[in-house]
Amino acid sequence: MNFEHTQPAQLDASGASDPWTEFRVNLAAERLRLLRELRDTAAPVILSAPDGSNLSATLWAVDAGANRVNFSADPASTQLPRLVEANEIVAVAYLSSVKLQFDLHDPVLVRGHNSCALQCPMPHAIYRFQRRSAFRVRTPERLSPVARMRHPAVPEIQLALRVLDLSIGGCALWMPQDLPPLQAGTVFGTVVVELDADTRFEAELTLQHVSAGGGSDRSAAGLRLGCEWQRLGGSAGRALQRWIDRTQQRRRLLTLD
Repeated sequence: MNFEHTQPAQLDASGASDPWTEFRVNLAAERLRLLRELRDTAAPVILSAPDGSNLSATLWAVDAGANRVNFSADPASTQLPRLVEANEIVAVAYLSSVKLQFDLHDPVLVRGHNSCALQCPMPHAIYRFQRRSAFRVRTPERLSPVARMRHPAVPEIQLALRVLDLSIGGCALWMPQDLPPLQAGTVFGTVVVELDADTRFEAELTLQHVSAGGGSDRSAAGLRLGCEWQRLGGSAGRALQRWIDRTQQRRRLLTLD
């Protein structure tokens, strides 16, 4: 899940078992919003052809009525004609902590007096991926997400630690101060993470640092455990990424309301 900045993810899985379906933006209004944000921020978009040709462009026009998008490009680029001839382009761009990827078909080169544009029909699908370097998402307190494990130093103690926040790279847990202390470098062998009724997965964690505070109950003393995921399998990684994506979408909708 750790994608390079200019390397498209392989999304052409055959059949109905496409593992990336859950990251596809299905609503036309949401796809349009993302394209307009790419345009308004002038974020670099890497356009790649199957033969390896690629160039950096910017999305400068989104015409929803005509169902067309226009990318500005360097008219002197030797890669530009090859992209047009390929007739199939993969676009990759970043919006803050999110990577976007979508296919473009039937490109047309439109030349002006001092400019050049690559025009294509609007993409039918956009995939949205969370980057590993993303900022952490604070968990909604009402959901009471927990991480269940045995205490590494005292295995007979079963822990159910509140998940304070998380990202694709790690999470922060709150541990009551009256439990046996833990040191940085401690490995939690099997951790069952329960984020909500529909999101539950297993992983390993390595404790990176311990600090005071973090709990919502100020009357209870506790420690904040900063942890990094280890052995996060494909299904667990997808479940985590899907949960983060859903949480961020809900918060954007609440902000709009």
